[in-house]
Amino acid sequence: MNMSAAMADSFADARPLAQHCAELTWRGPRPEERTEAIAAWCRDLANEVAQELAQLFSGGKLKASLPEPEFLLGKDVFERIGPIAVNSLLRCGDSDQTMLLSVDLATVTALTDASFGGAGTVPKEVPPQMPRSAAMLADQCASMIAQSIVTTNGAAEQTQGDVLVRSESASRLKPFGAEANVALFTLTIQMGSEAEWKLLLSVANDRLDALLPGEMGGAKPMAKSLQPSDGTQGTFAQLPMPIEAVLNEFDVTLGRLEKLAPGDEFPLAIASELPLRLGEKVLAHGALGTLDNRMAVRVTRIAFPGATAAAKPSPPENAA
Repeated sequence: MNMSAAMADSFADARPLAQHCAELTWRGPRPEERTEAIAAWCRDLANEVAQELAQLFSGGKLKASLPEPEFLLGKDVFERIGPIAVNSLLRCGDSDQTMLLSVDLATVTALTDASFGGAGTVPKEVPPQMPRSAAMLADQCASMIAQSIVTTNGAAEQTQGDVLVRSESASRLKPFGAEANVALFTLTIQMGSEAEWKLLLSVANDRLDALLPGEMGGAKPMAKSLQPSDGTQGTFAQLPMPIEAVLNEFDVTLGRLEKLAPGDEFPLAIASELPLRLGEKVLAHGALGTLDNRMAVRVTRIAFPGATAAAKPSPPENAA
């Protein structure tokens, strides 16, 4: 038997297998291709956002523009957003792709004014607390922008974009690391000749390509898992979510708030069940107590729709 012929046959049989390996044959976009794709995505997203948000305002047709992004470190993006703003972590489809939307309180106030038929001009001073109407409008705008991102991506019609969580602090949502390279977009929306609103969209640079439509979109191809996943193994399973147990909430007049000084006292009434919050949403309620000589909360019932049956309301050890 001719050994060289046998070896040639052996290697010839293996070549088709290597050609079918997506991880080996996939080629990322060239820099100029990526720049063009981002510019086209910005243009399409601005048009889509303008059409979506126009439903909320009666002041005429909206115009939107979205220039190409700045590339900054995550810590610089957090500084640009500021310590207090309306920050929404957007889910952009069925994968684990997220994007951070940040709007300062003055702009949220202006948006709320416009939704009620006002001029929508950005005020120089804003109230110390965001009214509930403004919070609801901010959530609605964020959901529409998330859906616009999904639509611009070219995803299937049934794919939804929504808000995962909202917080005043952008860093608490952990959308990217402080040292990560981040793409920061400034979305400018105009209504008429006077109202102009600026919103910030940010995403880690290594996850930006997944937002782009067509062959440019998505990261390096990966083999799909054949094993079904549940809530503990899904794509969002490792995303950290800040949960708050709220002991008490109370109202203070603006006059007293301006005179607030060390030594002032406020009586607190601790409820039998404490709300557990994810951003502004109440997820569950729990009883306060101790566990291993530490304060603890035992979940007694779930608040959001579709949850499992409530646990028996037995308090934790030494419950208050």
